[in-house]
Amino acid sequence: MTGARRDGLYLLLLGSIVFALLGSALESASPVSMVDFKVVYYSARCLLRHGDPYRQSDLLRVYEEEGGARSGDNPKIRQIVTQYIYLPTAFPFTIPFALPGFGPAHLLWMTLTAAGFIFASWLTWELGAQFAPALSGALLCCFLAGSELLLISGNAAGIVVSLCVVAVWCFLSDRFVAVGVVCLALGLAIKPQDAGLIWIYFLLSGGVHRRRALATLAVAAAIGLPAVAWVWHISPHWIAEMRGNLAALSAHGGISDPGPSSSGSHGLSAITDLQGALSFFRDDPHFYNPVSDLICGALFLVWAFKTVLTRWSVTSAWLALATIAALSLLPVYHRQYDAKLLLLIVPACAMLWKKGRRWKWPAVLVSTAGILLLTDLPWAILIQVINSFPLPNKGWGGELILALQVVPIPLVLLANAIFFLWAYVRFDIVEGRSSGSAREGSGT
Repeated sequence: MTGARRDGLYLLLLGSIVFALLGSALESASPVSMVDFKVVYYSARCLLRHGDPYRQSDLLRVYEEEGGARSGDNPKIRQIVTQYIYLPTAFPFTIPFALPGFGPAHLLWMTLTAAGFIFASWLTWELGAQFAPALSGALLCCFLAGSELLLISGNAAGIVVSLCVVAVWCFLSDRFVAVGVVCLALGLAIKPQDAGLIWIYFLLSGGVHRRRALATLAVAAAIGLPAVAWVWHISPHWIAEMRGNLAALSAHGGISDPGPSSSGSHGLSAITDLQGALSFFRDDPHFYNPVSDLICGALFLVWAFKTVLTRWSVTSAWLALATIAALSLLPVYHRQYDAKLLLLIVPACAMLWKKGRRWKWPAVLVSTAGILLLTDLPWAILIQVINSFPLPNKGWGGELILALQVVPIPLVLLANAIFFLWAYVRFDIVEGRSSGSAREGSGT
């Protein structure tokens, strides 16, 4: 084992220890402990009791009868827990956790989240270590050591991101492919907004990867369709009810409103959507939604055409996945816990560091900025620094503080998406020249 590889492993181990110990300690002390796990737990309990999980009154009744409601709960927590917005396809995964009581269930969920995220980080390091083991270890150490909110809130993104990374490792390593298919299918069933564009990459890549993507879709359908039928039987109006829940959460000033007046979008667990940055300039969904769609749609089309027209290689795969990991967080509702998908930029950054010549420092800078801003602990520290500025609460001072909380995260994600897309389209890493003049081998 080389010294660089040993250093990378030590850094990865350090990040894993900090993540597990600090995350567990903060979870037990947090007043909003496991709030996102409560969403999936009590909705599954409601369904098991033949209630409608998409009807707030049914879910609230189960939440109160089973002791989930606390006297100190504020209205925001009750709204999060009782307005269910996951698709019915998530229930085959969440119902087993709803069978025991909340205490054992939340410990099992937290253990699975921690173990899965650490395992996914180790797989990511293995892929990046073939290029730059110490750099990969340093980036992943920062990522792990700052991701405590996954354990505090218990959001399903921690598990879904891990499933996606395992699937990518299986497909690109050409090992345990069936495991990769099942993992990506589960990710699609639970949170398609996180796993969907990764699945689209393999679909567009053609050949064996397209066959794996179609197999993934078939497994996801086999997992999810019985649950959809079950929910439809109990709640024939679940689609309208889910839309109503989404509308209530996203209303002007609401918890999921990307605008500056939101009651819960720009502190810890901030919204990553590009709409958030655009709304600072004009807080009107008729402005920021189409502009965001135009920007993200243009980037996606360039990425999709490049993917379809490029002969597949491991080199192109990592740049494509790094691009789509950042880009997928911008057009629709995501929060910082979904941004753990940026694990997939680490191998691309390591590859550019070793083979990218003039691309190496920009790759490290943009990747580091993304990791530091989108991990929980550095962002929490930055928020405290911003709020301590001796500026007035009104006028330009208050607007500056708000801008520093709202704008950086979407913009650093956009910078990552543009940079890795630029590398994907313009540069052949192996031969060191434009992909338009390079002849890329299938096994490079």
